Formats: sequence, structure tokens, C-alpha cells
Amino acid sequence: MNAVTSKILRLCETSCFNKKKIFSLTDIRSYATLKRFYRQTNILKSDGKYEIILDQRKLKTPKGNLFSVESETLALAVAAEWDAQKENISRSQMHITTLCNTVIDNPNNYTKYDLANYVSNYLDTDTILFQTEDDEELYKFQKSEWDPVIEWFNGRYGTNIQKSVIMDGPKVSQVDKEKINRHILSHKFESVYGFVYAVDTLKSVMLSLACIDRFVNVEKAVLLSRLEEEYQLGHWGRVEWAHDLSQQDLQSRLAAVVLFIHCNNQMSKIQSKQ
Repeated sequence: MNAVTSKILRLCETSCFNKKKIFSLTDIRSYATLKRFYRQTNILKSDGKYEIILDQRKLKTPKGNLFSVESETLALAVAAEWDAQKENISRSQMHITTLCNTVIDNPNNYTKYDLANYVSNYLDTDTILFQTEDDEELYKFQKSEWDPVIEWFNGRYGTNIQKSVIMDGPKVSQVDKEKINRHILSHKFESVYGFVYAVDTLKSVMLSLACIDRFVNVEKAVLLSRLEEEYQLGHWGRVEWAHDLSQQDLQSRLAAVVLFIHCNNQMSKIQSKQ
């Protein structure tokens, strides 16, 4: 197993609440090669929701639940993922489908509050809050790229979170955590799951919210999450296919999350005034 594969697997395995994994190595290996068994994909509206049709079959989740979403745009994105499969179905690359399946099945029975607390508590280990003065050149790089995100975050959410340059790490107050918690809880359950996926992808609450709020784009958010690695690669060189593969994988995951959240946030019910 090469270093890149090991890193991707570690990223998947570290997503947990109270030591319960959202993804596990077993889940990844369970994606056995499956031949494409359908010719066409389509969507069907039923009872106000959208279902995915593979030929004449309705798509179901891993737990056997009917796959249905409230957003037509999201349903079209899922259908496009299935339509893009070639001779074999590569489920590990179908990030939007995977996220939808997790929300529908909710295998660990997480509540909205469980998920929101996970996001707000992650601030204690947020990647961009840990900077180092040991390497002057790296520290200047971190300041120029990460500090504007921290400044934007504090202004946007009314927090006062400061970075740390010592091993003890930053001190995030409970008041600031509660502000982020309230913001996350203001979203639908489906979107809150999306926030968790974004944080696990970037290892940063600040970068995740900056990307979802369009302060930075997906490519920039992934680059900033890999800043220290990119700095080292600039000094020691890179294995193009390996490092590019890792970067593209993170970008595709994050892009799927951003699309998922925005599709769910756009859903609203309009009631005519009597």
C-alpha cells in the first residue's frame, strides 16, 4: 500500500463522533467491483420528493431504504453520477450518492445536535489555527494565506478565535463554540451532515465555512488545507501523479459537499397569504 493510498484511507477512518466511525476501512473494501447493470438513468417525482430510476428499477440505499431527496437539482446530480459510470460501477467515486445514502440511512442514528456539536468542537483542532514560528519561511506563508481566513471567520460569525504558535494549541471559548453551533443548527438535518463531511475533508471548520459561504472556492480551500504539505513539496519536489491524485480526490469530495449543502439550503416551502 503506497503513501497516498494510506493517507486517503486515514482521512476516511478519522471521521468519528465519540470514537464511532462514519467511514471505516471495512466500508471502503465493501465496494466490490460491480458491473453496470442498467442502460439509462432518470429521475421520478413522487409525493413531493425525487427518486432515481435505473432503467425500470428504483434506486435504494445500502440499508434497503428507498433513495429519495427533496431537491430536483440534487436528484439530477445523483443521476448524473450513475450515468457517468462505465463498464464497472466505481462507488467510491460517487461522492454525492454516498453522502445522500449516509443521510437517508443514518447508520449510527446521529441527531442534528450530535452533528452540530461535532463541528463546533472540531475548532479545538482546526488546521489553520495551528501555525509554527520554528520555520520562518513557512510561518510567513501560513500568515499570508491562513490569517485572512481567520479574520473573515471572526467577522462573519462574531467570534474571537485566535491562532496558536505553541504546542498547546488555540483556546476556543465555549461562547464562540455556541455561536458556531447555533449557526449549524439553523440548517436542515441534511445540510448539517454536509458540514460534517466538509470538516472531515479539510480538517478545518474555518475553511469549510469559508468555502460553503463562497469566501474561497473549492480549489483554494483544498490548497489551504494542504498548505504545509505544499510548502514541503516546493522544497523537496513532488510525485506528480501521486500528489495530484490526492488533491483531485479532496477537491471532488469537497465539491460534492458544497453542491449537496446548497441544494438542500435552497429548498423552501411557500405558503400563500390568505
